Amino acid sequence: METKLKLITQKAKENRRARFTALAHHLSEENLKTCFYELKKGKAPGIDGVTLDEYEQGLSENLKDLVARMKAKAYRPKPVKRVFIDKEGGKKRPIGIPALEDKVVQLAMAKILNAVFEPDFLDSSFGFRPGRGCHQALTSLNMQISTKSVNYVVDLDIKSFFDNVDHKWLIKCLKQRIADPSFLRLITRFLKSGVIEDGKYLATDKGTPQGGNLSPILCNIYLHFVLDLWLERKLKLKAGGYLELVRYVDDAVICCEHQRDARMTIWELKQRLAKFGLQLNEDKTRIVRFGRLAGAAAKRAGIKPQTFDFLGFTHYQGIAGNGKFKVGRRTAKKRFNQKVKAIARWLNAHSGQFGHPFRSFRPPRSGATQDNLI
Repeated sequence: METKLKLITQKAKENRRARFTALAHHLSEENLKTCFYELKKGKAPGIDGVTLDEYEQGLSENLKDLVARMKAKAYRPKPVKRVFIDKEGGKKRPIGIPALEDKVVQLAMAKILNAVFEPDFLDSSFGFRPGRGCHQALTSLNMQISTKSVNYVVDLDIKSFFDNVDHKWLIKCLKQRIADPSFLRLITRFLKSGVIEDGKYLATDKGTPQGGNLSPILCNIYLHFVLDLWLERKLKLKAGGYLELVRYVDDAVICCEHQRDARMTIWELKQRLAKFGLQLNEDKTRIVRFGRLAGAAAKRAGIKPQTFDFLGFTHYQGIAGNGKFKVGRRTAKKRFNQKVKAIARWLNAHSGQFGHPFRSFRPPRSGATQDNLI
């Protein structure tokens, strides 16, 4: 499968206008079997209750039947099971758990989509891409603020992004590179499969449920056209100075040289996102004065420099050992508190197994050395 995917990527690189007409046939028994063994064990099952071990008992027959149903256009993904996990600020984040068979198909389709679209993605995008991740996104942001003419940061928040992706626009984005009706039909069926919440079926006419293997790449494709390309080819032409995006899926910041460009960015973004069924979260989107000049100005005015959060870290204006400006990072307060609460819940849940975790702890005696404690 890897060899075939590399050939797809090579063709996509060589011809930026190429549209792929035959992708569904890559969802073969052999490739699906490879994807099956890449699934992580111990994950919660979907609404069918089927586990990895159970499906593996008749794996060859199960995959043969699955491929036959896909070829006959009779395969329909099951609704995802919706659960809620704790989110920062005491809120809950909805997560969709697909059925086991659907997880396998999603992973295979995600690999194909990555092979097709990876050559098109811009350097400003870091989430769920090969060789890229949070560390690279943070490094890029640090380099921009430290070495470029950055005086303002637009801290973006797209309101309930995963729940509001417009299906029709998403398919239009996919059609820029894909002309295989069978493959597109499968994606549409996944998007329209619905969710089961508290035992009730809910239809889905928009959004891509978080938790599946297909959702990250679909969202990357959507924002590639909605945000990345637009900012690169349109918004930068309107800016009077430096302007650059750093995006990790829907978590994004835009570095600007001028305040007027930062204000213009927010105004233009509202219009752009509205066209595609999205909107900014007005309460969380803001302009932060940040950078070498901003830190010096705050010091002269005797006020505390502004900070912003990105990818779980609070970015603050620090001073290096040589006295020059540097970007400092510390764990965001909300994220830190969330992890502390999670640890406390785990300790309380396991206190009966190991004894009370807090009662079993005794502070070291006065004068005790590290060697005494090991």
